[in-house]
Amino acid sequence: MNRPDVSATIFKYVTEQYLQDCTDAVTCDTPLISGGYVDSFSMVALKMFLDKTYAITIPNEIATAEAFDSVNRITDLVMATLHEQAP
Repeated sequence: MNRPDVSATIFKYVTEQYLQDCTDAVTCDTPLISGGYVDSFSMVALKMFLDKTYAITIPNEIATAEAFDSVNRITDLVMATLHEQAP
């Protein structure tokens, strides 16, 4: 998996699920949690989406609000987890 594809998939999911009514310009650096777009329940759903989509298990101890605060940070987390869990 390459980073641009992972980032695009996450960006699409996040914008479709959590930012449909957002009128602000949204980028891969938009603060999702600290900006109030994603709450803790949504973060759990997002983590489940990532685990299923990429066949990974993101450990709960690193699935923090900070790690999920932007598409770029989420992409970093997914890429690191993919690397760690590669066969």
